[in-house]
Amino acid sequence: MNLPLLLVLSAGLLFLAYKFYGSFVYKKFGLSDKNQAPSHTLRDGVDYEPSKPIVVLGHHFASIAGAGPIVGPIIAVTFGWIPAVIWILVGGIFFGAVHDLGSMAASLRTEGKSIGVIIRNQIGLRGKQLFIIFSFSTLILVIGVFADIIAKTFVSNPGVASASILFILLALAFGLANRFLGNRKTAFFLISVIGVMLMYYFVYLGMQIPFALDYRLWILLLLGYAFVASVTPVSMLLQPRDYLNSFLLYGMMIAAIAGVFVANPEIKMSNEVSLSSENLGYIFPVLFVTIACGAISGFHSLVASGTTSKQLDKESDAKMVGFGGMLIESFLAIISVGAVVVLTKGEYMERLGVEGPVALFSTGLGGMIASLGISEQFAVGFVALTVSAFALTTLDTCTRLARFTVQEYFEDMPHPSAQFLSKNRYISTALVVIFSVLLLASGEFTTLWPIFGSANQLLAALALLTIAVWMIRKKENALFVTIPMFFMFTVTLASLGLFAWKNFQNQVYVLSIIATLLFSLAIALLVLATQSIKKEIKEPAKAL
Repeated sequence: MNLPLLLVLSAGLLFLAYKFYGSFVYKKFGLSDKNQAPSHTLRDGVDYEPSKPIVVLGHHFASIAGAGPIVGPIIAVTFGWIPAVIWILVGGIFFGAVHDLGSMAASLRTEGKSIGVIIRNQIGLRGKQLFIIFSFSTLILVIGVFADIIAKTFVSNPGVASASILFILLALAFGLANRFLGNRKTAFFLISVIGVMLMYYFVYLGMQIPFALDYRLWILLLLGYAFVASVTPVSMLLQPRDYLNSFLLYGMMIAAIAGVFVANPEIKMSNEVSLSSENLGYIFPVLFVTIACGAISGFHSLVASGTTSKQLDKESDAKMVGFGGMLIESFLAIISVGAVVVLTKGEYMERLGVEGPVALFSTGLGGMIASLGISEQFAVGFVALTVSAFALTTLDTCTRLARFTVQEYFEDMPHPSAQFLSKNRYISTALVVIFSVLLLASGEFTTLWPIFGSANQLLAALALLTIAVWMIRKKENALFVTIPMFFMFTVTLASLGLFAWKNFQNQVYVLSIIATLLFSLAIALLVLATQSIKKEIKEPAKAL
């Protein structure tokens, strides 16, 4: 088989899934434009702001993508490229897209609130508190890790730093222009074309005017930027930056597809499937934890119910943004696999250990793009810059989401100081930044990173559990949600159990304890959910 055929078959399957299964899931969740979206009923110009579907898709896709659909699939190819492709397609269609759209739908029915608040309504206050603590901890971990990755990238490549700063300034200008002119379709199209052209020009310009600072200063500036991005209106910075950045990824994907068809490379990697890996462990459950964002990712539920649901103009937009956005990411994951299957298994394993997944992706995809007549050095740099731009998008989105978790945790407490924290976005964001600084100062995030995959998939299992309870309480058939839910719990609990035991044997007791705590949290929420469903059977509650 050659690589173009793999891309065509994958794209065709994902398109058919969107058209048919996406419509089925949309109807099952009971979405309809007869219901007014929270962006209108609670419009505040800061977080709740009705926006064009293409803009919301840009924000959502840029936020959920990051480096996840690149790093995970490339590492998972260790087990073989065929199981990686199968899980990406099956997981993306029947797990991830259902998870993302379901999180969005439940949030739309709960005033645009996050999964934590939905858990309070469906499972109880204790369940909400447990989930929010876990979500906040995970988000702080992501903020710390991505701030470190971006700072190190800026130090090693000052041109990427310059281009990123220019992107932020361009996003501010775009946000201001859209606020005054965006209500007119022609004006919005015009400023979009100008914005995208300038963005691609800034890719070149940034490389010509490198901006160098040391690591610590970049960390402070990045967290300062994340603070500003979290408290300013979404239409001023977060939304336009994500919207414009999404065209970077679209451009990279289009260039990659064109490059693949021009180069027409053969798949050199063998069809052999490895049931275990010395570094990773057994294919079950590790494969399903390693490939997260390309198939299903709990982080997506935080974005879908945290920022995206507050920006949807109408409920029908949720299918394109939630279900469609996930399938686009699945296709990106297929492209990531394609970047390495043109190597033999031996070449892949050797280069993965030396270069790492991001560099391997950049050189592999950059080489194919170069077949279009573009300088290979520029093509590789463009791919690397795109990945860095999306890491920065993940950083600012995570900061806003962590701010939401702080506010939502305290909103149920009657004490005046708790109510002050729940309503003050500046203090809440400051707490997020302070915790992130402490994490970075401790350096513990480098130790905790290996467990992030399991924690992320646990989030997905918990989100599916919440959606399932919501559906059951509405007297709806939730089988299309409960099957993925039980599978993800099985994968996550097995992974955490193996992870805890392995680290206990290796005397890494901190990671063993953390894995055990996460395992216990999942069991506790399952028990609370079961009790809630039993109570509902005895005393039916009002459907949302």
